[in-house]
Amino acid sequence: MENMKNNQTKLRPEIQSLKITESMSEEEKFQNKVLRPVIKMKHEILIAHFKNYVALSKRPWKELSDSRKINFIENIFSRDLSFRNEVRGLVIGQFTLEEYSQYAKILRGSNKRMNNIIKERIMSHLDILSQ
Repeated sequence: MENMKNNQTKLRPEIQSLKITESMSEEEKFQNKVLRPVIKMKHEILIAHFKNYVALSKRPWKELSDSRKINFIENIFSRDLSFRNEVRGLVIGQFTLEEYSQYAKILRGSNKRMNNIIKERIMSHLDILSQ
């Protein structure tokens, strides 16, 4: 079991700019130690999942201006519970058992942080999404 944990966490990218201090809340520590590296690692699948969502929605994505695309993304994250649960599942599936136990204790705040990080990552890659 320990070996599986080590393999899972070894695959994650290190984000040098992230610092963890004692003054941080548990949610912030979890965000910097677990959420951000996992989300960065799963970047390609998160982008592909969003592209698939857009294709299935049959919206004229390519004709939308950047501001309308951002509005569209904001609406998805605020209104589409199914999509939010799917992208959260892509991230949570990469947690170790210990990380999941931590996550379960701070679920609400972590979900909000996770959604915001993923939403920002998608919005910052409009050029990729328009191809």
